[in-house]
Amino acid sequence: QVQVVESGGGSEQTGGSLRLSCTASGYTFDRYCVGWFRQVPGGKREGVAAIDSFGNIKYGDTVKGRFTISKDNAREIVYLEMNSLRPEDSGTYYCAVDTSLIRIDSLRFDLIEKIMDYWGKGTLVTISS
Repeated sequence: QVQVVESGGGSEQTGGSLRLSCTASGYTFDRYCVGWFRQVPGGKREGVAAIDSFGNIKYGDTVKGRFTISKDNAREIVYLEMNSLRPEDSGTYYCAVDTSLIRIDSLRFDLIEKIMDYWGKGTLVTISS
């Protein structure tokens, strides 16, 4: 069983930065595809960023140029660096993991979301104006 844990959420002002971290244990970390998703109460979960074991990276349209996902296999951690934050970036951020060696370069986020096997409990991000 893979355990996924997010950390790093909190409150920030518009224009600020936050870094989220995701750790996953229970499998060979460098084989993971890892995705970040976010959701606001009553809203649909939205794909933010994802990175697969081949180094392919995908970003949601609303975060391109502001967020950066990175994967440190040696430390077994994935980061989501979030810059130029906006109030609409607020929400609960979930980290999810897939262990099936998928390639994400041609996949939409809605399909990536369905493929993810293991999910963390989420970390809350609140951006004030």
